[in-house]
Amino acid sequence: MVQRTVRSLQYLLLGLATGIGALVTVVTGVTGCAVLAITHLGAPAFLATTSAARRLAGLERRRAALILPSQIPAPYPAAEAEGVADRARQRAAHPATWRDTAWLTVLFPLTVLCAVIAVVVLAVDLAALTSPAWAWALPPEHRGDPGFMPLATPGRQAVTVLAALFLLPAAAWLVRALATGQARLAAGLLKPGRTQQLTERTAHLTRTRSRAVDAQAAELRRIERDLHDGAQARIVALGMTLALAERRLKTLGPAADQARADLAAARADVNTALDELRHLVRGIHPPILTDRGLDGALTALFADHPLPITPDIRLPRRLAPALEAAAYFLIAEALTNITKHAHATTAAVTVDTRSDGTLTVTITDDGHGGADPGGSGLTGLRRRIEALDGTLTLTSPTGGPTTVHAEIPCAL
Repeated sequence: MVQRTVRSLQYLLLGLATGIGALVTVVTGVTGCAVLAITHLGAPAFLATTSAARRLAGLERRRAALILPSQIPAPYPAAEAEGVADRARQRAAHPATWRDTAWLTVLFPLTVLCAVIAVVVLAVDLAALTSPAWAWALPPEHRGDPGFMPLATPGRQAVTVLAALFLLPAAAWLVRALATGQARLAAGLLKPGRTQQLTERTAHLTRTRSRAVDAQAAELRRIERDLHDGAQARIVALGMTLALAERRLKTLGPAADQARADLAAARADVNTALDELRHLVRGIHPPILTDRGLDGALTALFADHPLPITPDIRLPRRLAPALEAAAYFLIAEALTNITKHAHATTAAVTVDTRSDGTLTVTITDDGHGGADPGGSGLTGLRRRIEALDGTLTLTSPTGGPTTVHAEIPCAL
């Protein structure tokens, strides 16, 4: 309690110095900006005033750390505009500038009031507590004055000491309450506002989401490479070994017919496993997507599709791996659904990047329509697109046509 009280008194007394600096800064800054506003020196004067105000506000945040459990974070943007006029406009539009000004305006009268109350209360209580040590120095003619009557006799001095000792915790509490209230008011004005906190939180989540998506895409590519270069290569080697063993058994004549049949069956199983593994690899992350990008991967996909596809691919550059994978699997799944359920004869795929940095993907077929927007396949695709901050819409009236349209921001 003693340490907290001492820190609180230190906080209040230090506020007198910063309050004087704040008062001078606000008065001179507002006056100078008002006078120079009609000249070309208005913007530099405003920047100089706000810079001084920010330094004082930063000092206030550090001073409040004497009382608050954590330091008040600075609410200013990480980067500012280049030109003087642009920086002035940016600062004028930022709420922290005016919140700093509001705190510095009320700081001097508030800290004077709080410091005077705290000092007077503590001084009176400590003076009464130590009164036996200095009461003897009072002139005899003044000991009967109303203010010094409790010190006129040793008995009254003892009562005064007991009363001061009893009121000392209350005085200490008042000092701490004054400092805590002032520090909390400072935190309310000097910390980032609710809107700014939400904006910074959104930006942080966007960055972490982007890193998570990129890490997931990289992990899928690693799994694909491990399967392609590891398990798939070993299965191919096993098939070659079985084929070699089968050719050697042919030299043994009819006695090895059963062994050759078993080897042939084993080779068939190996080929089946190899086909399934290749299909799994393509389902995880098609190698052609890494090698040739989305344009080349879609060209190969359209070439293998049983329906005639009308492509319209306009990609001026390679996209992020997560974007390419999302667009590729969206188109592949949509074409698979068209083949299975739509009874369509043709399909069209459009991939484009708009000027605002948005990747648009549209798949249209001439089937009978009536697709379910809440189906499991479309729900999975929608979640994949929404993970990249995109949107997926389905238009499928009865009788057709069916259109799947997705928009994904390219700036991950």
